[in-house]
Amino acid sequence: MTADIQPLTAANSPGRGLPDRRRRVPLRTKLAFSSGGFQEGMVVAGRITTLIFYNQVLGVSAALCGVAYLVASVVDAVSDPMVGAISDRFRSRWGRRHPLMLMSALPIAISFYFLYQPVSGLSEGALFAWQVCFLVLLRIATSFHNIPRDALGAELTDDYHERTSVFGWYNVVATGAAVGLSLLVLNAVFPSTPAFSNGLLDPSRYVILAGFGAVVVLAAVLVCTFGTADQIPHLHATTRRRFNFRDHYGELRQLLANRSFVSVTASWLTIAAAQGVLDMVNIFTWIWVYDLSTEQFSVLAFAKIPGIFVALPLAKYMTRRFDKKPTVIFTSAVSAVLVAFPHVLRLAGLFPGNDSALLLPLLFGPLFVGYALVTVMAIVVDSQLVDIADDHELRTGSRAEGTIFSVREFAMKATEGFGGLIGGFGLELIRFPQNAEAEGVSAGTLTGLLVMSGPLCLLIYGVGILFMMLYRLNAARHEEILTVLEARRAARATGAGGG
Repeated sequence: MTADIQPLTAANSPGRGLPDRRRRVPLRTKLAFSSGGFQEGMVVAGRITTLIFYNQVLGVSAALCGVAYLVASVVDAVSDPMVGAISDRFRSRWGRRHPLMLMSALPIAISFYFLYQPVSGLSEGALFAWQVCFLVLLRIATSFHNIPRDALGAELTDDYHERTSVFGWYNVVATGAAVGLSLLVLNAVFPSTPAFSNGLLDPSRYVILAGFGAVVVLAAVLVCTFGTADQIPHLHATTRRRFNFRDHYGELRQLLANRSFVSVTASWLTIAAAQGVLDMVNIFTWIWVYDLSTEQFSVLAFAKIPGIFVALPLAKYMTRRFDKKPTVIFTSAVSAVLVAFPHVLRLAGLFPGNDSALLLPLLFGPLFVGYALVTVMAIVVDSQLVDIADDHELRTGSRAEGTIFSVREFAMKATEGFGGLIGGFGLELIRFPQNAEAEGVSAGTLTGLLVMSGPLCLLIYGVGILFMMLYRLNAARHEEILTVLEARRAARATGAGGG
């Protein structure tokens, strides 16, 4: 126990005027908070098509698509922490988080629509500029919803395990939304037709994706914002000055001196990049290596369904039994192996041919377990970030949920950003042709797709796991931190009352 930590006694316990920071969060609130997952789920469903759309349908080179993702990620690296800091310091009668969430609704819907509806007749260079413009606008707009929303979730309770429940519900709903919306996109928006054996190559269907997606993201943001508005009195009040760059970068320096923050940040970003490569490249792998239709690889969405039901209770059990750090390391390692397993076997010549009845069961079977463990990992990482916010308050005296959760937002978008960058340049490296037919791609190019989907992702996951080894917080240490914070808050409340 550190020198400045003392047991919580009647003499230093929180007074009656303080809110119960260890409270259990009502289920209705958890569901309203989780409804924001439909916005992320729709963006994920759209992400399935983005590289295919610009590269194979519109004819933009894979390298230029990779540059578009790079530009968006560079903007994210600057804008996401800034949005987090603005959210931490925002002052209004409706609190710090909700006004920013509400303001993001229309920009998210508009930018999503135009990302998939460029003006007709544009050159390749103009299409590249269009992709960059609306990809960046969409990412900035989602930051103004997702980061304040995540910070809101972090403020709902201080209880070490109740936090896992709050973010568990969110991740379960977000996963379910991604599954359902992906199935709709693949089967209803982009069905196979006599003219297009794979519906994602049909340019006439993208207007449906654009309109449907815009409506979904708008509705999700509004439900989440208004559905959690009654929680504003329970949230932390800001004690900070309004946003300025000097304070912002000073806080970032303090966070970067926190080993646990650096550990989670580096681990989450690295694993997100691996997942992004899979999201981008696997579409090409399903179509050209395994010769699947959109209806066939929509089966992949069903692989995520078990995670919806088992991830939350499994995360609760594992974190109580093993704590958070070992849970993240174990689930990351096992899920990486399972996700890469079919592609590694195909490279080794040990996987059934495309005409085998075992193809789909062996291709997607391991993912039923792998995706459930990925969801557990995401739940626990979110919970770790909230614990880091407490650690940061202990060290500095101020809360920084917005800035800390900007890491989560950056990681979610890095799934598309770095994944698109690596995937785009990887497709150029293996000489994947533009406007490729379903058949006729060289054996060497197909091998390159398998390497990116299998061994490369395993390697990137491994680096992320090594970063997680640096994490320091655990349940006992968090209890010590919370004891001191409660005593400090009680002392401030007593001082304010006495003054």
